[in-house]
Amino acid sequence: MALTDVSIRNAKPRDNAYKLYDEGGLFIQVTPSGGKWWRFKYRFDAKEKLLSLGTYPEVSLSDARGRRDDARKLLAQDPAIDPSANRKAQKSSRSESSANSFEVITREWLGTHMSDKSTSHQDRTLRRLEVHLFPWIGKQPISDITAPAILECLKRVQNQNKLETAHRTLQAAGQVFRFAVQTGRAVRDVTADLRGALPSPQIKHMASITDPKEVSELLRAVDGFTGTLTVQTALRLAPLLFVRPGELRTARWADIDLEAGEWRYRVSKTKTDHLVPLSHQAIALLKDIQPLSGHGEFVFMGGHDPKKPMSEAAINAALKRMGYDTQTQITGHGFRAMARTLLHERLNIDPHIIEHQLAHKVPDALGNAYNRTRFIEQRKQMMQEWADYLDELKAGAKVIPLKTA
Repeated sequence: MALTDVSIRNAKPRDNAYKLYDEGGLFIQVTPSGGKWWRFKYRFDAKEKLLSLGTYPEVSLSDARGRRDDARKLLAQDPAIDPSANRKAQKSSRSESSANSFEVITREWLGTHMSDKSTSHQDRTLRRLEVHLFPWIGKQPISDITAPAILECLKRVQNQNKLETAHRTLQAAGQVFRFAVQTGRAVRDVTADLRGALPSPQIKHMASITDPKEVSELLRAVDGFTGTLTVQTALRLAPLLFVRPGELRTARWADIDLEAGEWRYRVSKTKTDHLVPLSHQAIALLKDIQPLSGHGEFVFMGGHDPKKPMSEAAINAALKRMGYDTQTQITGHGFRAMARTLLHERLNIDPHIIEHQLAHKVPDALGNAYNRTRFIEQRKQMMQEWADYLDELKAGAKVIPLKTA
């Protein structure tokens, strides 16, 4: 007699497991604990086999019969297919597809090929892919993803007026695909087919001031800033040291030797050791703030938590309070461009010396990309000359003319 939902629901557990049979090899096994398991009994290669079809009531009677019928169709094929072997193959295929999905390979790539990048850079890269690609292609096997599918995702970003983000997302996707090719999970980098598919973004340089007269006005405005001593000092040191804003705000007392007039630290962007010679003016500013923060780790303590560094937005916020547009005039990062331009054009400093002080990778004749002590004596002299020049500008001294060829 065929089973009914009523007979299945009314089946009570016994001391030993027992079976209730349906038709076509389907039965349900009731366990002593009350579990009800669907089974399909069949013969393959003259051997009796069982195939599990799930549990009741998660798998209803009609669903169980449907799964039984699917298994019987496999047995009826010529040649016959073992339903158990077919299920294992499908499960293995799904597992392999999941392991080779775009998202899984992306996270693997981040953990291997991006480990030398800063944490913030890794986070930004992953976030772009999480927002703009994962929801649509993240679960797909990377070998199944096509260039049009990626372009469709990028067009969504472009339509949000985020063209630069679209380009950066495409660039990261290309790196993931090339990693998949190198590790045997993809045949080729399909993002190569999207070259020219997006309009070129307009190159935006960090806002900066390089005219000496405007620089003098800026320096006087900095001196007149009435914020906290922490932000005041950071603002005054920014043009003197022209390091990256993130490196300035996270400066640690342990890395600074006021007696030697040196600041040594690890550059997060390039993973290189860097040395900043400190001018007399810079040393004076650091000594001035030392009673406030010298007992802690960071030179510029956070306003809400002294155990953390100053907010990354503090410098730009101060510049805005002073009336400067950080989009078109000056940013914390813009002090680097200011120094690079004026040191070369007004003080006739060799660009190689400037680039080394900026901690840029500049290959030399021996192939060395950067050496923290290269040109160190010239850099010490340059940093003092630069600080003196800024004092002269601030005092309203006559502007040094552009160097002649």
